[in-house]
Amino acid sequence: MHVVIPYVVGALLFGLGVYGVLRRRNAIMVLMAVELMLNAVNLILITADVTLRSALTGVAIESWARPGSAAPGTGGVLALFVIVLAAAEVGVGLAIILQYYRMRSAVVVDDVRLEADEERVAG
Repeated sequence: MHVVIPYVVGALLFGLGVYGVLRRRNAIMVLMAVELMLNAVNLILITADVTLRSALTGVAIESWARPGSAAPGTGGVLALFVIVLAAAEVGVGLAIILQYYRMRSAVVVDDVRLEADEERVAG
């Protein structure tokens, strides 16, 4: 398989996620678009890691790795951190969306008001 294909697929997925964030009005769909962008980043991280490992085949480890520097294999570790971040984002995001739905009976992003009601704060 050619190395450009996963990069192009990752870029297309990320672009689709950005489009979903910018165009969707439903908060859950926006959350799903953010998840799509995070998965695209995971694909690119893993592909870059595999590409780096294959490019360094046969090279002595002393010539490219120093103690304290990022060694090959960090793409998988970074992808694992992105997966953990995505799980936390889903948990917090869904909690916020569900609480907003209980208060307003809608999850339309355009109707979200960012400032507090003066009547509610005073009363």
